[in-house]
Formats: sequence, C-alpha cells, structure tokens
Amino acid sequence: MTMDETTERWRYPIGRFAPVGRALTTAERREAIDALRRMPGGLREAVAGLDEAQLDTPYRPGGWTVRQVVHHVPDSHLNAYVRLRWALTEDEPLIKPYDENAWAALPDAREGPPEMSLRLLEAVHTRWGALWDALEAGDFLRTLRHPDFDEPLTLDLLLELYAWHGRHHTAHVLSLREREGW
Repeated sequence: MTMDETTERWRYPIGRFAPVGRALTTAERREAIDALRRMPGGLREAVAGLDEAQLDTPYRPGGWTVRQVVHHVPDSHLNAYVRLRWALTEDEPLIKPYDENAWAALPDAREGPPEMSLRLLEAVHTRWGALWDALEAGDFLRTLRHPDFDEPLTLDLLLELYAWHGRHHTAHVLSLREREGW
C-alpha cells in the first residue's frame, strides 16, 4: 500500500461520504436516526481509558488529535442541529459555514477535557433525535442552502451526512487505537 493509500485510509476509515442520491426510505431514515442516537455512546467508548498523551495524539499525520476530534463532533453536530431547525422554520435558509480547523485550534478544543464535549454531544443528540423523530415524511424534503454547494440540500441529505459523520470520527479514534495497540 502506498503512503497516499495509507493516508486516505486513515483519513476516511469508513470511506468518503457517499449519499444515496435520492429521498431516503422510512427504514433508511429510521436507521440514520438510530445511528445518531447511538453515536455519543460509541464515541465515549472509543476514548474510554485513554491517557493525556494518547488524547493528544493525532489520528493521522497532519490530522487533529483525538482530543480535538472529540471536541469537533459536538461543534459540528450542534451546527447541524441548528441548521435543521432553520430549515424547518424558514424557506430554504442560507446557512453560515464555519472554519472547522480554526475552531479545533481554539484552547478549549486543544486542551479541554473530553468529558465536557461528550456530555454536550449526548445532550445535543437527545434533542436532535427527538426532533428528527417528530418529523413527517414531507419534512425531510425541505431544503437549506450552503454557500459551498450549487444545489439546495435536503434534510434527508443532512440526516444521511451526519449519521456518516459520527461514524467517521468515531472510526478515526478506533483505527488509531488499533494501529497503536491501545
């Protein structure tokens, strides 16, 4: 395996996001919502028992540390939760992106204890899951605009993306643990 292939595997341990390209079925929506519900516990288990040096180890060369990954996930999912609420209460809102790397470089993400973000993640996912559960089938077709995309994004796509996103970052930690024998 070449270094480029290894870097790609470490960067995307479950593969790159690949949307289904259509409206999700009821079963697919249920599966994605359930994945979001399980995600905080999976991330908590992935970092359980890691010491400070391990938490401050990048999951790949040039990547964030495990600690930064743990803080990134609730930052990202809280933004996505707010975006969902905007899409449900406004007609095709234009959302504001944020600089994930700049957020990961802030002191709380570089140095803060993972527990504070794990608790935040659990709270966000409790609210997020309740809202997803309350939606009618037509709600998933509502859209929002992201300035980095030419086409509007449906709530189905948002759901699909963040179910993948949680698995993606949990896999960063798990694959590092496996490689390092932690």
